[in-house]
Amino acid sequence: MFSGLSAFPITPVNAAGIDENAFLRLLKRLTRAKVDSLGVLGSTGSYAWFTREQRRRITELAVAHAEGIPVMVSIGAFSTDEVLRLAEDAQQAGASALLLPALAYQGLTQEEVYGLYHDVAHAVSRPICVYDNPRTTHTQFSDALYARIATLPNIASFKIPGVPEPLPAAQQRIAALREQLPAHIRLGISGDQFAATALQAGCDLWYSVCAGLFPYAAKALYEAVKGESSQSAAAQTQRLEPLWALFRKHNGSLRVMAAAAHLLGDTDAVCLPRPLRMLTDADTAEVQRVITELGLT
Repeated sequence: MFSGLSAFPITPVNAAGIDENAFLRLLKRLTRAKVDSLGVLGSTGSYAWFTREQRRRITELAVAHAEGIPVMVSIGAFSTDEVLRLAEDAQQAGASALLLPALAYQGLTQEEVYGLYHDVAHAVSRPICVYDNPRTTHTQFSDALYARIATLPNIASFKIPGVPEPLPAAQQRIAALREQLPAHIRLGISGDQFAATALQAGCDLWYSVCAGLFPYAAKALYEAVKGESSQSAAAQTQRLEPLWALFRKHNGSLRVMAAAAHLLGDTDAVCLPRPLRMLTDADTAEVQRVITELGLT
């Protein structure tokens, strides 16, 4: 479960609610590419805007159509009680792993964050990936908190938000984390623009937004790194820089990937849950240009 390339697709909607057919088209793209795992209902999967029933249904669809690829499902919510209910739903639906961010409306203390993971880790039977995403969750993880959480049962991976550059600084950062974590903990990078550097620095896997729609491009980058071709990895990263630039321009990947999914014919023109809005026509045209120039179709 916690190795290789993990693809995180969007969860498309239409006027009636979850667009199940569109979601299955996205999954088919990923199973055809044989990604190593699927990350369902992550941040790019818009989990925060869906009801418990909708999240359970998406999980059921993902597991049923994953063609043997393991599925990790986000169980993020503001209250621990709701997290536990979502965890039970995901486990009953057959999820292979649980992705848990520490969401905060009121800022959480380090003890409160630890308490969340403690309570969930002792209540579930599936491995947990700790999702460190301070920009979205408004929760800060210290290295000491990483180390405490890592001692809990069922904690299997940390999804880290980025690494410093250049490569020697990234290697120092990953080595410092390794020193504090048990050997079984797998480190995964989630910031796509940092993927090559983080993997070269010692991360075990790539939790990839790009792979959620463009799996072959992501696989090419991943395989270049794992083939220990730093020159090829650098070239693949530089090739995808226009995509990373779109992510930066639009405050993250979600709207860009939603526009791209529509341009590829997988979703309706409006496929994000309200109040989120699709990109403007001009911005969508820029996404189309990048897709065409990079040969991502």
